[in-house]
Amino acid sequence: MSKEVDNVNHMTTPVDADVLEIIHAVMHQVRSRQMRGAGTAPHDITPMEGKVLGFYSRHPGATPSDLAIHTGRDKGQIARLIAGLRAKSLLEARADAQDGRVTRLFLTEGAHALHADVQRQRKELSALAVAGMEAEQKQQLLALLLQIKHNLEQQP
Repeated sequence: MSKEVDNVNHMTTPVDADVLEIIHAVMHQVRSRQMRGAGTAPHDITPMEGKVLGFYSRHPGATPSDLAIHTGRDKGQIARLIAGLRAKSLLEARADAQDGRVTRLFLTEGAHALHADVQRQRKELSALAVAGMEAEQKQQLLALLLQIKHNLEQQP
């Protein structure tokens, strides 16, 4: 008589307790690959700086306050991010036409090219992440991740 091993009933950690740890591990791998350039030339920007460029690419002329609201980060963090991107000549500040006290931010020409390259690399990395999955599995994964996001947004 052979003994079968029941791995399901001998799990030491409940499945739901691992969800955030796995999400964290996945994001760590994504950021690591982004920092290495995902197999191509790495960029001299952090993933968060890439997100800021993406925001101003989608919302040219938005203010730093708009970015703070969008990201949920405090104004000090936003000010440091923007200062760094301006120092790298990736963001350009212009005074608002109607209210000179308001600063509007725009991508520079170099930032547009950099952002396009970062987006291309992101798509390649996304394709690598779901390689081997059927279309239905990809849809299910997206639905589950959106449910997790929604659940976390509902909690105070």
